[in-house]
Amino acid sequence: MNFGAHISIAGGIEKAPERAHKIGCECFQMFSRSPQGGKSLEITEDKINNFKKNCRKYNLENYYIHTPYYINLASANNRIYYGSISAIKKELETADLLGAKTVVTHLGSAKELGEKEAREKLVKGLIKVLEVEKGRDPFLLLEITAGSGNIVGDNFEEIAYFIKEAEKEISKNSLGVCFDTAHAFASGYDLRNKKAVQKTFDDFDKTIGLEKLKLIHCNDSKSDFNSHVDRHENIGYGKIGTEGFEAILKEPRLQNLDFILETPKGKIEEDLEVLKGLKKR
Repeated sequence: MNFGAHISIAGGIEKAPERAHKIGCECFQMFSRSPQGGKSLEITEDKINNFKKNCRKYNLENYYIHTPYYINLASANNRIYYGSISAIKKELETADLLGAKTVVTHLGSAKELGEKEAREKLVKGLIKVLEVEKGRDPFLLLEITAGSGNIVGDNFEEIAYFIKEAEKEISKNSLGVCFDTAHAFASGYDLRNKKAVQKTFDDFDKTIGLEKLKLIHCNDSKSDFNSHVDRHENIGYGKIGTEGFEAILKEPRLQNLDFILETPKGKIEEDLEVLKGLKKR
């Protein structure tokens, strides 16, 4: 179990490893381009070499790429839909070049389509993303969402459906899950104590399979349980609370996973220390 955070790539992707090291990360996540859109950044051979050199320098073996925010594999707009497919493919290529462990993505919103059509279109999008990726890493991880509005992927059953249907056409090693604690809590999966944590991951195992769980986004929730409102909070200051995070960190089935903080700026270093302290208790 390693602890890390989402790290800025301002000034060049090669600067991320040093930033991660300075705040005490044992692993990290980053965007490889602007999360708001626009052209992807040119990642030259020099940048790749310097990035990898800095990762070795600071002993950072595990790092992850998050896709841009605009991804929507359930869009009725073909420009957005096919643009999302192309963007995810590009992130997988970048991850290969940089040696990233996996790529994490949100799935999008079904507000323009009915639920059935949106689900079918999303599965087809995942197949298009991964149809030529058979047998290769990195995994593409589907991130559980808080489910506000018509955002898809806010429950285990839906994520299991996407994976099962897509895997009829692609390698079974291509898709995994990123479990975001704040999102899951806001979606109705309780994490406030040991008993609740055990039940949530029992349900995950029964519905999706724990072998598909590859990464934890470790965020407290400013929003209430089952509120379907996505608001991250610093560890111990939100509705999940210290007891909940201690139970999460002590859950035996999560011991081989990396934990990435996406908590509000200003207390990331403090959050890392809190996690490390809770783990040692």
